[in-house]
Amino acid sequence: MSDDQDDGMDHELPESLLPYDEWVEDAYREVMLRALDHASVEGLPGEHHFYLTFLTDYPGVAIPDRLRAQYPHDMTIVLQHQFWDLRVDREAMTVSVGLSFGGIGSMLVIPFAAITAFADPHIRMALRFSVEPVESVDEEPQTHVTEAESDDASSPAPSGEEGQVVSLDAFRKRPH
Repeated sequence: MSDDQDDGMDHELPESLLPYDEWVEDAYREVMLRALDHASVEGLPGEHHFYLTFLTDYPGVAIPDRLRAQYPHDMTIVLQHQFWDLRVDREAMTVSVGLSFGGIGSMLVIPFAAITAFADPHIRMALRFSVEPVESVDEEPQTHVTEAESDDASSPAPSGEEGQVVSLDAFRKRPH
């Protein structure tokens, strides 16, 4: 007679022939995109706010040159009080948003594939994403935006606090 109790033997799980890890990551990315879509239409409810970490050197990322120089590999932005024109473009597979850095308004365009983390600290929810290496990254031009190009005169300038770049260390899982 067999029971479901652990028999003390170390049983290795067979390798899956189905891409479950990929499916789960796709589902988590969809959760992030839905949250960003919601915020773009309805704004952020209550104390919700988002941290979005992305690779600044990924092909298709459009940020001002001064930010790229300051953050040559990756950057975390905060979407809380001071952002505008948040847009999720599923056709182009990008997120774009206006933020103020040092009092200068800038538009950022971030391909979905460049995003490495998303968090909503209000509810202590954090998602991490793997980023597929892009072959011949050096051959693909990065998109640079100047401050003048990134200023959108038709967008309302935020008032009050400026955007900030923060560390996600508090939200990372630590080994026990």
